[in-house]
Amino acid sequence: MMTDIADRIAGKWRIVETAAWDKGHLDLCGPAFIEIDAQGRGGMAFGALEASLDCGFIPGGIDFEWNGADEGDQVAGDGWADLRDDGCLEGEIVYHNGDETTFIAAPWTRLSATC
Repeated sequence: MMTDIADRIAGKWRIVETAAWDKGHLDLCGPAFIEIDAQGRGGMAFGALEASLDCGFIPGGIDFEWNGADEGDQVAGDGWADLRDDGCLEGEIVYHNGDETTFIAAPWTRLSATC
């Protein structure tokens, strides 16, 4: 049921790992995160990127489009994330005509947890 997945994913998530960028880059301008509300709106930030999200809930996760700025340049893209059995999100962030990376995010309230 989509309401169930929305309830389970809604909240703030700490991006703890990506395939493309190391921890130093992820937290360049503050703690890297992705945040989604129960209506599918949200935001994310890592490195010098700050973006708004428009999400759709799917069985087991979300699909999203994003739009924002990275070092002052307008950028956009899409992505997805699935809720893993261990309670973390695993997915992909894609820049339109640019970089793409897989990522893992832990619930913000479980910052000490390792996914």
